Amino acid sequence: MAELDTKRRDKLRKHDFAYVDREGGEHLPINDESHVRNAMSRWNQTDFQSTSAKEEARKKILAAAKKHGIEVDEDDKIKHPVR
Repeated sequence: MAELDTKRRDKLRKHDFAYVDREGGEHLPINDESHVRNAMSRWNQTDFQSTSAKEEARKKILAAAKKHGIEVDEDDKIKHPVR
């Protein structure tokens, strides 16, 4: 995965992250294929402020995966809505 140093991370916009918390903290970058793959694997390990925030992040990650041609296995937890 490409390393995101502080300078490059600061250049990303809010929509380049699957989740932005209420304080503006940016989590799970989805700006390129390697970061989308990483977000997919870390999504279920991330603390979200609400169930709806987790579901919105899941949808953004899946959309980014589709954009980058990443297939998501049916058994993958991120493939199914948050309960």
